[in-house]
Amino acid sequence: MTLDVRLFPCLNDNYGFLVRDRDTGAVATIDTPDADAILADLERSGWGRLDLILNTHWHPDHTQGNARLKAETGCEIVGPEEVRKAAPIDRIVTGGDTVMLGTTALEVTAAPGHTLGHIVYRSPADAQAFVGDVLFTLGCGRLFEGTPAQMWNSLQTLAAWPEETVVWCAHEYTAANARFALSVDDRPEMAARAAEIFAMRERGEATVPTTIGAEKASNPFVRASDAEVFAAVRAAKDVFTT
Repeated sequence: MTLDVRLFPCLNDNYGFLVRDRDTGAVATIDTPDADAILADLERSGWGRLDLILNTHWHPDHTQGNARLKAETGCEIVGPEEVRKAAPIDRIVTGGDTVMLGTTALEVTAAPGHTLGHIVYRSPADAQAFVGDVLFTLGCGRLFEGTPAQMWNSLQTLAAWPEETVVWCAHEYTAANARFALSVDDRPEMAARAAEIFAMRERGEATVPTTIGAEKASNPFVRASDAEVFAAVRAAKDVFTT
């Protein structure tokens, strides 16, 4: 493994991530929900630099720290074209591109659905991925711009990664996701996973990261057999109350 990852809370339910390539010391932040929180954790880390911002999509809770972090650190801002709608960006990347963080190659995969230009970053060598608001622990992002077919296809693309891939999701939505999952999946395995999640949240523990294998086993959106089934599950979640 060549990547170190730091997770820390931002805003109400976002997570921030600082990622370091061990070989070179190069550091990136995945999205910029809160510049203050990112700079504070960078100081705590002792890593001493910020080389890249890697945006996944344009929503303000993922881009609103771009300008300040650029001004204070001189880092390069990388992301999809749609980021221009909300924040500054230096380099546009699309699915099929590769971003180098020191010696670590981060593959860019297009994952539309939540937004039309959403992308995710994955280091196959480290089996780690940073997926923004596409895939959550037991959940997936709302369809603000894309279609059910687009999101289902995006989830299937991620599900094709090796099951040991560690997935860093951008929000702590898991307890609510687990309550919904229990309403559509009565398997004992689902009940056991939900109980574990509820216990983790009671202890104040993060439920991120997850793995591709875990989500294939119990995430109702990943488990949807086709886009039509996915659309029905997503519609049910959108009106679900507990």
